[in-house]
Amino acid sequence: MLPLYDPTLTQPMRDELTSIGVTELLTPEAVDAAIAQPGTTLVFVNSVCGCAAGSARPALRLALQHGTLPDHVVSVFAGQDREATQRARDYFLGFPPSSPQIALMRDGKVVHMIPRHHIEGRTAQMIAENLKDAFDAHCAVKA
Repeated sequence: MLPLYDPTLTQPMRDELTSIGVTELLTPEAVDAAIAQPGTTLVFVNSVCGCAAGSARPALRLALQHGTLPDHVVSVFAGQDREATQRARDYFLGFPPSSPQIALMRDGKVVHMIPRHHIEGRTAQMIAENLKDAFDAHCAVKA
């Protein structure tokens, strides 16, 4: 399946996450392996939309400076790595697909979800505080 967006356009959006230590998942198999890891895994559904650029990606950068962090931080790119994105969403039982979208998972199950409608219209700082509260509640790794 071909990506919806030109890879040249999306590369800076990918780099924004990989530069802060986020692991990109490009295939369904990579998603399965990441979700199967023990502990907590943050799954960031990346997007080309303005709320991803203006709020979601900057919020993740801020949240990852917190003292308590997930064991693993990964991303899939909606509209780009479509099969990997669909596989990630298969794990988000009970939550409709959106992009961007941020799921915090523990042992393969969603323990906290931030869908697009909780990203739009909110500042990066507000979303980062939401994430940090979720990290404090569900994660044990100290930075």
